[in-house]
Formats: sequence, C-alpha cells, structure tokens
Amino acid sequence: MRAAVLHSPGDLRLEERPCPTPRPGEVLLAVTYNGLCGTDITEFTKGPMMVPLTTRHPGSGHVGPTVLGHEFVGQVVDAGEGADGWVGRRVASGAGVSCGKCARCRRGRTNLCDRYYTLGLSTDGALAEFVAVPATTLRAIPDACPDLEAALAQPLAVGLHAVARAGVSPGDTVVLLGAGAIGSFILAGLAGHDGRVIAVDVDPVRLAAAQTLGATETCLVSPAEPIAAVRDLIPGGADVVIEGSGVPGAAQNAVSLTGRGGSVLLVGLTKTPQSLDLADLVLREIAVRTSVAHVCDTDLPRALDLLTTRPLSGLLVDRVVDLDDVVDDAFRPLAEGQVAGKVLVSARHG
Repeated sequence: MRAAVLHSPGDLRLEERPCPTPRPGEVLLAVTYNGLCGTDITEFTKGPMMVPLTTRHPGSGHVGPTVLGHEFVGQVVDAGEGADGWVGRRVASGAGVSCGKCARCRRGRTNLCDRYYTLGLSTDGALAEFVAVPATTLRAIPDACPDLEAALAQPLAVGLHAVARAGVSPGDTVVLLGAGAIGSFILAGLAGHDGRVIAVDVDPVRLAAAQTLGATETCLVSPAEPIAAVRDLIPGGADVVIEGSGVPGAAQNAVSLTGRGGSVLLVGLTKTPQSLDLADLVLREIAVRTSVAHVCDTDLPRALDLLTTRPLSGLLVDRVVDLDDVVDDAFRPLAEGQVAGKVLVSARHG
C-alpha cells in the first residue's frame, strides 16, 4: 500500500508499505480522507519530535520510520477477533487510544489515560491507503453525513471538548485569541451561543472566516500590540477568554483580558516557558483551565451530529489533494504558509 512516511525534517516520502493485518480488537480501515493539522506540519518541518524515529507495528511486522496521519475517516474492510461487527461500516476515528481500564478512563476522561498514545504520532497513522486501529477509537458516520464532512469530525471534537472545558454560560462574553486551525473549530463549537463571541487574530482572512463560523465580532490586531484594541471592546473584561494561538506571551494576554471572576481556557501549545502574574489571578479570582484532545465517547459523536446538520467543509477546507501529491501539494504549501484553510488528503481506492 502507499503510505506517507516521515524520515527527517523536510523528508516525507511516499513509499510502499505492507498492508497491516488487524489484531484482536482492531479493524482494518480503507482510508477515505486524512486531514492535516499544525502538528503534522511541525513534525514535517522540525521533526521527528513527537513521532518516534522507528515504529514497530505488530499488524504489519514493519519496523521503520513512522506513517503520519491522525485525523481520518474510512470504511472498515477487515477486523480482528472481537471487532467483526464493524466490517462494512463508514467510520470516523479518534486520534488518541486509551486503555479503558485506568482510573481516568473509568471516570470518562479517556484523553488523560495513563497509557494514552496517538495514532500517526506515537505509532503509524492513516496517511496511507490502509490503517489498522483499535475499534474503541471508532464512531459510525451517520448516513446523512458525507465523508468530506465527517473528515472534520476529529478536529471539531477537539473544539467541542475545549468549549465544554471553558464552562461558557448563557449570555457570557467570550473572547477567542487565535482564529486559526483549532480556533476555527472552537468557533464552530460555540455556534448558538447567545452572548458576544469576539474572534481576535493578526490575519484578516482568518477573521473573515471567523465571522462565517459564528463570531459576533472580530478584532484585527498586530503582533506588536496584540490586546490594546481588544480592551476597547470589553472595558470590564470578558467572562471567558480562550487562548488558541500558542504564541509566547498569549497566556498572560488572555488573563489580562479577563474580567473579575471570569475564566481563562488555555488550548494553544507552546514549549516556550511562560510567565503569569499570579497575584493578579488570585486578587481577581480568575479560574485557569486547560483542554487537550477530546473524548471519543462524547465529543466525537457530537461532532458527527453537528457536521450532519451543519456542513463545514465549504467554510474550512481549502483543498483536497491526492495521496500521491501529498508532499508538493499539501505539506510544502502548508509549511510555507500558503494555505489558509484545512487540507484533506484523499486515499480513495479504485
């Protein structure tokens, strides 16, 4: 089978790999679409970082560099023992695999599983024609939901999980810092909120998309002055500020934009150490929360239901490229900042 394999920074190769055989509890998925996200591009430009240099996948017996891809949908064509009921079904997969047995899994917080690992980052993923995955990661795609829409389910599930973690109440003023990749899905998750939703970004194209996704207001800022213009819109501060950019210094900016008794949700990732004015947090009783990944049992079905009733591909998908062209038409343009929206990779068969 064809597979996109990461060897070193800038070296992603389309190779022939053995087709995996599903183990007990696993299914073999004929991949339809695989979405690319910022993590994939970071791995391509700077990695392997999270991705192991060598992956041993028991399903194929292959040992070598890792196949990327963690946002995917497809059709189940084979199954290992205990997973036969999935054969023939169209499915969306969650990115993370949890054990289902540890204390956090038993509490429903499978995204914090003690043995959590991520398909396409910790082990071979779905930027290929076929992938073997645990059946526990799968959710059936509703009949009325096209594959193109369902391909957005995993990142939308991340956005929905973030909104749930933010604790937004009716009538709240919500500020979203960063209307890029994850910010777009957070906005989609805020659809229907009856308060103000202010999207903040340095890119006017992203802000235009944010309006179509449901932002009631937008605020264009400069990197040098990222919050001054926002302050004018919310003199008393926001009830909830969601930080989705991961830009150094953005966490403190989020805190400074939050009103007394409000809350901050940190979603954007940065490995640069950040400073926070803790005295200010305490004196204004601001709650700081975080959000990571999603929960398959709750967030993925909600995402699929939303995509069935409110198609988002026309708003969010920039292009669909063939697996054969994934390096030149997807990874390189994304790495060079030439693509504004989501890129889906098609691995359709026949």
